[in-house]
Amino acid sequence: MSEAPDLPLWAALLVSFFIVVGALVTLIGSIGLWRLPDFYARLHAPSLGATLGTGSILIGSMICFSVLQSRPLVHEVLIALFVTITTPVTLMLLARASVYRDRIEGNPGPPEQDPEPTEL
Repeated sequence: MSEAPDLPLWAALLVSFFIVVGALVTLIGSIGLWRLPDFYARLHAPSLGATLGTGSILIGSMICFSVLQSRPLVHEVLIALFVTITTPVTLMLLARASVYRDRIEGNPGPPEQDPEPTEL
């Protein structure tokens, strides 16, 4: 096993702040998934929690490894890029599939029709 790296106090406090904030945002998103009443409302909380929570944890990781200068930040940047791209796309696909299914089955709750585009 290796010893824990020695971070300066300011860096350790900053890293711990971002890690705790990321964990809390992810926890709030998970609680929203559990507490919100229907599928359409449940889509928002975990997607925002995952994106913002992961982003905050990645910022903490970037600060830690920047101060230690042990490796480049390519990993964190790629993770942030993939999470930022894939989470909204997944949310849109789940919502469209659910709206389509609810319309076909005649379930109450989904919008009757797509909104008309507005001109600027």
